[in-house]
Amino acid sequence: MSGHEAIDELLAAAGVDGLRLRGALALLSGGRWWTLADLIRETATSRRTIESLLRVLPLEHSGDHVRIPIDQVNRYNAGVDTDISGLGNPVAGMVAAHAETLERLETLIAGAPRGRHALDHVSATAETVLRRALLLGRRFWLPGARLLCVGDHDLTSLAVRMVHPEVEVAVADIDDRILEYIDAQDLGVRTRWADLRLGLPPSLRGWADLAITDPPYTPEGIGLFAARAAEGLRDRDQGRILVAYGASERTPMLALKVQKALFDLNLLHEAIFPYFNRYHGAEAIGSAADLYILRPTTKTWPAIAARLDRLATAIYTQGPQAVESAPAAPPDEAAVTAFRPDLLAGDWPRGLLLQVPRTRLATLLAKPYAADPERVAIAVPAGLEAALPRLLLATRARHVRVLTPGPVADLPALAALLAPVYRLAAEGHVLDAVRLSPPDSGPERVVRRIMDSAHGKVANAWREALTEPGPAGTAGLTKRQARAAVEEAAPWALDATPLELPLHRLARMRARIGAPTTA
Repeated sequence: MSGHEAIDELLAAAGVDGLRLRGALALLSGGRWWTLADLIRETATSRRTIESLLRVLPLEHSGDHVRIPIDQVNRYNAGVDTDISGLGNPVAGMVAAHAETLERLETLIAGAPRGRHALDHVSATAETVLRRALLLGRRFWLPGARLLCVGDHDLTSLAVRMVHPEVEVAVADIDDRILEYIDAQDLGVRTRWADLRLGLPPSLRGWADLAITDPPYTPEGIGLFAARAAEGLRDRDQGRILVAYGASERTPMLALKVQKALFDLNLLHEAIFPYFNRYHGAEAIGSAADLYILRPTTKTWPAIAARLDRLATAIYTQGPQAVESAPAAPPDEAAVTAFRPDLLAGDWPRGLLLQVPRTRLATLLAKPYAADPERVAIAVPAGLEAALPRLLLATRARHVRVLTPGPVADLPALAALLAPVYRLAAEGHVLDAVRLSPPDSGPERVVRRIMDSAHGKVANAWREALTEPGPAGTAGLTKRQARAAVEEAAPWALDATPLELPLHRLARMRARIGAPTTA
């Protein structure tokens, strides 16, 4: 079969969806050199489809760039508008007016912490996050509005604050590196740590008017992130959820499963903008994703409650918490039996020969345990390690034994962070935390009071500690002085609990406390 015949056959097989391939042909015959990644992103077409086209084309090469030879372009350039990528971009004409913001976003995205494959991180382009911000302003009335970013590796929060400084923006993310990076930009974004499998931060429940998320592209991930986004809305009638999701044109059944996860939440699809989001990577789905605008209905909330009751932690496409990963190995039974705990937290074997109460990790983080156990054993499976410092703070036990899938990463940093509360010792996959006696005075006393009140608001515990008498009967601050001191030292702490603060905030708390306590 000749090259021309192979191309004609490929185009014929594509049928009505052949505009994608014809678009790629037009680009390759336009005289410009193209990398495979750029061609995929520009046409929003999967890598497999583009590669099938390149295999039958006569191409000339320049390094990793290709194009159709100039003397053959007339054969392949259809001379019609084949660009389908602009169909889902209602703000295309607005981008040029924000060139300075786009340049700044490109710098910020380039300098952001690298994505983690186990969290399905793929960076969106700077133009994508700018378009998200522009679309919000084009579609919604934003003065006085609040936006919740449910995960924000893409830094959409920063784009929105740049374009719409009148909008309050909050981020809930599992990656402490991202939260610290966002805080470092000093754009007024409130940051909260959250493993959404374990819950939405209390300070963000019912907080937002709009929520946006670019979740793991599995039905489980989409369903969970959309449910948590809905939990963040304060107006159940007027709130909206924006969801990015993309699938290869070759896998419509996968897209159907994901859409079904959204339908199961009884979310109204108000709009779907095809190919709105573009990425550096994700070539299997054409480096592109659609943008959904969803509206909750009266039937959404019971559906969310049912969804969260059957919550599974495996929501990703890769890593230890991938949907198709092998079941986790059970915790070391001998290590916990010898410990003789009064409470078991996490997933433990049903046949474990210990007749003691059990609780879920999510429950441990959500509220103080009703009893006062002396010894608590916690099982932390692979993929949930980011919750470890929060789980230790969430229990008031005198001795906590944590069983992890392997040695604790960066034990010295964890020990330094929790030094006001615990003395840590680790051997292999077993971590022991022994509670220390509280200090009598100084900033350490205030830090300890805050960390001991892990489920309460940081500001409340801080203010109460400042008003208490000091050593040798010295007077504490008045309530008004204490309130002013906390607001000046840590405005980010006013409505947050220690369990939802990013680690860098917890780690630097003593320095923040030092000045007001000695004033």
